[in-house]
Amino acid sequence: MRKVLGLSAFYHDSAAAISIGGKILAAAQEERFTRDKHTPDFPIHSVKYCLEYSGLSIDELDAIVFYDKPLLKFERLLETYYAFAPRGLISFLKAIPVWLNEKLFLKKLIFDNLRKVESFNKKKIRLLFPEHHLSHAASAFYPSPFEESAILTIDGVGEWSTASIGLGKGNDIKLLKELNFPHSVGLLYSAFTYFLGFTVNSGEYKLMGLAPYGNPQSESTASYEKLIKEYLVKVNNDGSVWLNQKYYSYATGLRMVPHKKWERLFGFSRRKPEEKIEQHHCDLALAIQRVTEEIVLKMAEEAKRITGADHLCMAGGVALNCVANGKLLKANLFKKVYIQPAAGDAGGALGAALAVSALYFKEPRRVDKKQDQMEGAYLGPDFSDKEIELTCRKVKAVYKKYDQFDELAKVIASKIAEGKVVGWFQGRMEFGPRALGNRSILGDARNPEMQKKLNLKIKYREGFRPFAPSVLDTEMSNFFELTEMSPYMLLVAPVKEERRKNLPKDYHSWPLWEKLYFQRSDIQSVTHLDFSARIQSVHKETNPRYWKLIDHFKQLTGYGLLVNTSFNVRGEPIVCTPFDAYRCFRSTDMDYLVINDYVFSKKEQKDWEDKEKWMVKFKMD
Repeated sequence: MRKVLGLSAFYHDSAAAISIGGKILAAAQEERFTRDKHTPDFPIHSVKYCLEYSGLSIDELDAIVFYDKPLLKFERLLETYYAFAPRGLISFLKAIPVWLNEKLFLKKLIFDNLRKVESFNKKKIRLLFPEHHLSHAASAFYPSPFEESAILTIDGVGEWSTASIGLGKGNDIKLLKELNFPHSVGLLYSAFTYFLGFTVNSGEYKLMGLAPYGNPQSESTASYEKLIKEYLVKVNNDGSVWLNQKYYSYATGLRMVPHKKWERLFGFSRRKPEEKIEQHHCDLALAIQRVTEEIVLKMAEEAKRITGADHLCMAGGVALNCVANGKLLKANLFKKVYIQPAAGDAGGALGAALAVSALYFKEPRRVDKKQDQMEGAYLGPDFSDKEIELTCRKVKAVYKKYDQFDELAKVIASKIAEGKVVGWFQGRMEFGPRALGNRSILGDARNPEMQKKLNLKIKYREGFRPFAPSVLDTEMSNFFELTEMSPYMLLVAPVKEERRKNLPKDYHSWPLWEKLYFQRSDIQSVTHLDFSARIQSVHKETNPRYWKLIDHFKQLTGYGLLVNTSFNVRGEPIVCTPFDAYRCFRSTDMDYLVINDYVFSKKEQKDWEDKEKWMVKFKMD
């Protein structure tokens, strides 16, 4: 069985993943170890973790695989600057030295960084470079439960390709059709991310979260959508797009768009980060979200037409647009749709390893028609009792350890039902951008104040940001209009009609914050303004502890779901270690922290610290 290490690095969301015989053993993003969100740095810590978990050394690997072809990227860079000359001279002078000094000599750079992990015999190393969109395609198809499927990958840009349609069958993947740079759905969406004041390559999900605040009935939203299609992007029937480069500067410039042209087009200035969000920002977010959904649906229709496949696999950063995914699922083009949970560049490391295992080494593929091969995406590090207790001693933490998890789950479920906020840290860390119940912050979805509390007092982030429900797989049909399971929080679907509250007739004309805090359903804190929710279905087979906690909450309240948000504060990656978790717990208004079988109470910790201070003062007196 071939042992393959996959890598992604040097752009954003660096990661490493390891497979043996085509089976995924471990995968992790570098940001979780370095605490530098979306880091492009070589994933030294992730590689160390993958090797330690697998029990392998670098010399024992059959191949090390980087997730794209740097020489093709360099070719695209040179041809683009040549095509746009003399535009982009300043950008060219900044970019080329970096390429000449580092990225063009990527083999040397990879070997130099691997030596920081451990020593190895360079002559024994087989270093391979699949294409970017093949890595994305492999990350979705090979772990999927399908023997055969269409494959759709959509992102910003790889080497030349910005989207691809392929067919996966058994061990084989064939890419059949591509959309090439500078025409890109991902870059189109990122341009609006930038114009609306969020950070490119990390703020796209904020743009998606802002869209439901747009007024679907307003002339403003309809006008913006018309302007986008008339001036910025031509959408063809096959889903391919043509972006009018007069309105973009990403190809050769140092920013995404020429501000003045966009400001004249839409009638308002680019929003600066931290500036107040107005209704026109929300309406523009809704307009580009609608256009993106239309493009994704047309691409999926084209994938169906040219492959004839019954199933679809998706990857690439745009596949994380769970609103578009929900619309695609509802269209019933395919019997089943599978989306790689780490759909962005981090997942490229995993896809590169799996592609080489299947296509280069011809490892036989395992297909389980009932479930995928991602192990619930719980592929990161876990921590022993000894490691947790060492952390407790280091930070002088007060805790209680439970011998029976069932008792712990009952206690914590009751605290959540009382309105408390709980940091929940269990087992192996998730791979991908979503917290799926092992590195999560939890609350009561029924509590109409919970969204505000979590955003402002726990996460320290924009108040409009929505939260996701984690719902028992057996309870999903009681809350949501979704016929498929959604274990990776990658589908948005409507809240059931009977759970909704009636809205006033003039509701959509209300100011943003008044709309936000108006009660829309009996699960208010996970219900978006358009009565939708981004759903995680929780399964006993993949996460028995999380399932049991929610089940105890159901027994107490009748509601088999919780608010689930990632265990981090704004600007930081999701926590990795017990120390990360405890530090986040102490720096926020979280009430309780649970690390495996250990429970920490903010009140008990404060009482103990107050007593310690009193004792010190008493002794001094």
